Amino acid sequence: MNEKTASWDDLYLFLAVAREGGLSPAARVTGRSAATLGRRMLALERATGRELFVRHERGYELTTQARELLEELTGIEARIARLTSHPGETERPLVKVSAGTWTTLALLAHLDEITGTPADIRLRFVSAETTLDIARREVVIGFRNARPTGDSLAGRKLSRVEFAPYASAGAPERWIKVLADTPSARWLDRMVGNDAVCEVNAPRNSLDLALAGQGIALLPTFIGERQPVLRQTGSTIPELAHDQWIVTHQDDRHLPEVRRTIDRLCRVFGGR
Repeated sequence: MNEKTASWDDLYLFLAVAREGGLSPAARVTGRSAATLGRRMLALERATGRELFVRHERGYELTTQARELLEELTGIEARIARLTSHPGETERPLVKVSAGTWTTLALLAHLDEITGTPADIRLRFVSAETTLDIARREVVIGFRNARPTGDSLAGRKLSRVEFAPYASAGAPERWIKVLADTPSARWLDRMVGNDAVCEVNAPRNSLDLALAGQGIALLPTFIGERQPVLRQTGSTIPELAHDQWIVTHQDDRHLPEVRRTIDRLCRVFGGR
């Protein structure tokens, strides 16, 4: 790479375009226009002498050279960001946290505890049922239902998660089925099949329907027990019980803002 002409700003913008999959989604996270990003990516290609993107209507597809550059940059991204920050800069550092629907919902109730009072981090929740790639810095911290296995990942064990059926008093004895690629949704599919009166594709909607008295929702107990109008209508499901882990990259876990956030998340979720 020609380090004399490839600026860190352009490399930072490259990371956004590469991770978001195109100019428009990258514009939303960088605050730059799509036209500006397009010009900067062309300038970066000229500066590095690499063809980085295959451009088509669906977005920007990474070339082999781009994937190599992405791998190079992810290992040093946090260090360069600290070195290039302005002295006395007061902007709070951004910490991106990914978690499933239910964990995100529980975290939102403890926002002040996680961000600090006064807030000393800028927290971005990425609520997703899929596992985002911490090694490639799609997020900084992720909640997982198993111990991390990658050599570059570090994990801390949290409280055990259990699932049970919940409904409001007088609600009809019918399941609310969730169509999602999660263990609890797959369990519902096996148990309920096509016999559900209502199906939803967002897990949170099953809670909304249960709160409205429309049926039985399968919920983690840390959600169900916090709903005053709901009661547990059956035993916990042993096959859905699992340990929860908080995971980050080995190189990031000692960053002050990451360490503070992890400590606070563990206090909220009973980390060990």
